[in-house]
Formats: sequence, structure tokens, C-alpha cells
Amino acid sequence: MGAAGLMGAEADAVDRLVAWFEAEGDDLPWRRTRDRYLVLVSETMLQATPVARVRPYYERWVRRWPTAGALAAESVGEVLAAWHGLGYPRRARRLHQAAGILASEGWPAPGRLTDLPGVGPYTAAALRCFADEEDVLPVDTNVARITARRFPDGWPGAPGRGWDAGQALMDLGRRICVAKKPLCGACPLRPGCPAADAGPVADHSTGRRQGRYEGSMRQRRGVLLGALAEAGTAAASDDPEAAASLVADGLAERRGGMLVRAG
Repeated sequence: MGAAGLMGAEADAVDRLVAWFEAEGDDLPWRRTRDRYLVLVSETMLQATPVARVRPYYERWVRRWPTAGALAAESVGEVLAAWHGLGYPRRARRLHQAAGILASEGWPAPGRLTDLPGVGPYTAAALRCFADEEDVLPVDTNVARITARRFPDGWPGAPGRGWDAGQALMDLGRRICVAKKPLCGACPLRPGCPAADAGPVADHSTGRRQGRYEGSMRQRRGVLLGALAEAGTAAASDDPEAAASLVADGLAERRGGMLVRAG
């Protein structure tokens, strides 16, 4: 196939992908907005956390803090209490810090989004795609897997449809083009897929398992954070090592023998 034919085939693949998303895409609350702050909230919550768990947290969050200014005006202790159960609480602290910057200084230029606390290259691309509707592809694990299989020569782009294509790839990677045993027969990108045409699709799982949670420092910190979320205080003596870790990370403060919510 010549270069023109290849470009046409890739454009057809993107057309099929977007059409599939329009018919089969998940209805998620953060897809109903193009507000940069709300997109930042959803993307921060979705880091290493399943969509089903994030949804109720996101909906409660935006009712309570619908703007960066509202979040910035809240104490970090209240923010951490609302976050409890999502895991990785440093994300909440960084989101609170970012809200403070946005409330006082506004948004940085598109090329400086990574200056915000907690915003790396992926989240910056997600803001440009999902809030600003630029033809910029946010590449997470799912998207990287799809592009490696279906577009080994590079993502062809989706001019004027960056938002739809980006969201479509997220759903496709989560539901169909999964790491193990992808559902190729249901995939809108199956025609012309080099990986599927070559035979059984390679396993793209990392092979790494998360460390045991039971008894881990993460669990121990979570117990103390749960007490802080419920009662506002916790005895540091219940777990001195975990208490010291929370204080060092700015997730709690110590007053005498007690932990209290971070101010």
C-alpha cells in the first residue's frame, strides 16, 4: 500500500473508532464538561484508580468544590478527609496546592501546565485534549498498548476530533483492547490491525504485581487517615512510624501525642 493509501486507511480507522465511541462510549460525569479545573480533578482521581471507584468521589467533590477557588479556600485537612478511600492521598494534597495557584495566578500557558503541582506530561496532555479539545493524545497505559498494537508507526492524529478520539481510546483500552486476551472481534480497529493480523495478540501486561497491602505502610497510614477523616484526630501512639510518615508528607499535623488534620 502506498503512502496515500496508508494515510487513508489510518484515517478510516480513526473514523471507525470515533463512530464506535459515539455509539458505545461510557457516559461519565467528567465527559460532560470542558472546564479545565474539573478535568484536572477527574484526571487526578483517575491516576491508578478504577473508574467505578472514582465516579462517586468525583460527583461529591464537584458539588462541594465546583471551582479551583472553592477548593483553595478549604483546609487541606478537609480535602484529605473527602479524599479518603481513593488512596494515594498525596494526589489530594497536590490538587489542593494546584488549586491555590490557579485561584491566585490563573492557568499557566499550555506549555507550562507541568509547572502545577501533580501535573506531569500525561495530565498536561489530558487537559489540552479533554478540556481544550486540542488534537493532543494523552498516552496512559491503555493508550500506549493500543497504539503499539494498532498504530506501530505512530498515532495518525484526529484533527478536529481530538477529544472524541482520546476518550474513545480510553474506553477501548479499558474494555476491549485489554492487556490479556483482547476482544479483537468486537474492536472497531480490528480491520488492518497488524497485531491481530499476525496471530494471537501479545500479552501487554507488565507482569508486576502491586506489593501486598495487608500490613503494609500504605495500609497503616490509611488506618490513621481514616480516623482523621472520621473524627479529626488520632493517637500518634497507635502507630508511631505511620504517624511520623504522615506528618513528614504534610498529610497530618502533630499536637502533643495526637495527630490532627493538616491545616
